[in-house]
Amino acid sequence: MTADVIIVGSGAAGLTAALALADKVRVLVLAKGELTGGSTAWAQGGIAAVLDAGDTFEDHIRDTMVAGAGLNRIETVEFVIERAPHAIDRLVELGVPFNTEGEHLHLTREGGHSHRRIVHVADATGWAVQAALLKAAEEHPNITLLPHQSVIDLITGRHEERYSGSGRVWGVYALNEQTGKVEAHTARATVLATGGAGRVYQFSTAPRGATGDGIAMAWRAGARVGNMEMMQFHPTCLYNLEVKNFLITEAVRGEGGRLYNPKTGHRYMPDYDERAELAPRDVVARANDAEIKRDGLDFVHLDISHQPPEFVREHFPNIYEKLIGLGIDMTKGPIPVVPAQHYTCGGIVIDLAGRTDLPGLYAAGECTESGLHGANRLASNSLLECFVFGEAAAKDILARWDHFDAPPPVRPWDESRVTDSDEEVVIKQNWTEIRRFMWNYVGIVRTTKRLERAKHRIQMMTDEVEEYYAHFRVSTDLIELRNLLQCADLIVRSALARHESRGLHYTLDYPNLLPQPVDTILVP
Repeated sequence: MTADVIIVGSGAAGLTAALALADKVRVLVLAKGELTGGSTAWAQGGIAAVLDAGDTFEDHIRDTMVAGAGLNRIETVEFVIERAPHAIDRLVELGVPFNTEGEHLHLTREGGHSHRRIVHVADATGWAVQAALLKAAEEHPNITLLPHQSVIDLITGRHEERYSGSGRVWGVYALNEQTGKVEAHTARATVLATGGAGRVYQFSTAPRGATGDGIAMAWRAGARVGNMEMMQFHPTCLYNLEVKNFLITEAVRGEGGRLYNPKTGHRYMPDYDERAELAPRDVVARANDAEIKRDGLDFVHLDISHQPPEFVREHFPNIYEKLIGLGIDMTKGPIPVVPAQHYTCGGIVIDLAGRTDLPGLYAAGECTESGLHGANRLASNSLLECFVFGEAAAKDILARWDHFDAPPPVRPWDESRVTDSDEEVVIKQNWTEIRRFMWNYVGIVRTTKRLERAKHRIQMMTDEVEEYYAHFRVSTDLIELRNLLQCADLIVRSALARHESRGLHYTLDYPNLLPQPVDTILVP
């Protein structure tokens, strides 16, 4: 299929770009699984923007830089934060029903912020944003939404009928999950909005499809990636053997929730940081991890039951309902929580226009390293990044439109030497193994020895998976496994290269900060 622009991913970044492009050009949006399957719909928190009388851009910029431990690029931080109020206005126009107080938007506060500046829709902001963007996209005649497409690789100069080493990107090869056929989709420009790589880990709040597809594809095609060791762990994911990855939002602590050791009954956060439960996520996640490991616990307790029951139900209606269904009443007692992988702060290196190293390829959102988050993402800056960079990429594509050539003829996907797999167990086994050793060896607290162990495992598995990939017909599971393994490799390589503890990268072998913050940039 040929379009003017192809966007891979139907979350906040992808749909923002699509809507900003569609008045001028024809856009094809490809989604793995359902159109609502990305991380956007899961975002409980909200969107950070300076809207309060006493708040300033300078304060929001400073909070972001402090959380990012100096690794952020100041020009990116300014660029994003100054565009935040416009992004909120645009969402209000699209009909997102943000909570209000009188005629003003209701603002909540989260860890690391010096002011109330989070606009939200109760505790299900992402779902409301996803629904509004999707409705607008579905109604636009120039946007084609194509779900159930597992994108395998970027089409570059080397896939042209007349081979070229230009590295120019012309679209993607994608597996149609319903027919099992691989199709080439070509376009003048391609935008990756594929989300993070959270499912590399055993415990993660990310949706099942967050397998680092865009990051791995861009790397294989020749783009640089940056700061992949900066994996954010959310301190409070519900501990429940039936329900995987249900997040208990930061705002529960923002509104007075406290953390206790279930074995001793001790409230421990004040021992770790003077900001107690309102310390940044990495501090709280490490504290939870330390308590769990030291006392051999399965979980710690998060308790907000000292607040009036109606206050809790009104602020957290969705979480309250979900927990009641599991037999936990958060108005009467504590919630069992564990830390879990939550956000990929590193990714494909982009500039302020969303451009990657490869001509014709743009990227936006969690799959990128834009310089906004640095060594740790400030709460509620992530949806904001999606809106700002989705729009920036669209703007740049339209500005350069006359210089983009039409795609040349490309070679169809070659399936002549493969057969149907006779042993799916290989994929299951490797998937489980990656997630377990990444959690144990490359988790919240690291050591060089553990990282070396992970590196060794990855090398062995890569040979096995590549051999399997060469012989068998692709499936979504195989595509994801290959990408997960590639991302695990990038994370471990980056972690081994950083000889200090900064932000989310905490290693017992190098506990101190180096004098100068330096990005970890890997070059293919």
